[in-house]
Amino acid sequence: MSAVETPAPTRTTWSIDPTHSNVEFAVRHLMITTVKGRFNAVEGTVVLDDANPAASTAEITVQVASIDTREPQRDAHLRSADFFDAEKYPTLTFRSSGVRDVAADGFTLAGDLTIHGVTRPVTLEVVNEGRAKDPWGGERAGYAATTRIKRSEFGLTWNQLLETGGLAVSDEVKITLDVELVKKN
Repeated sequence: MSAVETPAPTRTTWSIDPTHSNVEFAVRHLMITTVKGRFNAVEGTVVLDDANPAASTAEITVQVASIDTREPQRDAHLRSADFFDAEKYPTLTFRSSGVRDVAADGFTLAGDLTIHGVTRPVTLEVVNEGRAKDPWGGERAGYAATTRIKRSEFGLTWNQLLETGGLAVSDEVKITLDVELVKKN
């Protein structure tokens, strides 16, 4: 009787490593410069299917209270009911709904983004940054993703009209994610 080889699993589960991952945003301020910020508390799970990448999934949760723009007064305003209303809506979430345009260096990830209690479809352009063994015997994978949203579509409408006719804060927000995943054993 010959031994039957068990095929390697094609679906693997990974966790976001929050200490090596970034969720950042950029908005125009006074229509003359770009202000950037980040969320310091991110967690999530990614299921990768190497045999059928289109069957891969991702779920990410960000704690709104972890917002950091390097300006404590602005951060407090962003946590307030004028913007994110962190007390009422403590998290931002993304749940994937599909993977397409898969190539060796990346793919497009569609999903539902929930901010301020409003869920809308978004598309992330994802770059595969590679995989590596870490010094502790684990496996890691890196991905970078970007998208643009209109904050008003999520109920984030606070603004001030400038004397010049522009707005204090742009409606368009660029979101950038750099995530390092740790393979679960």
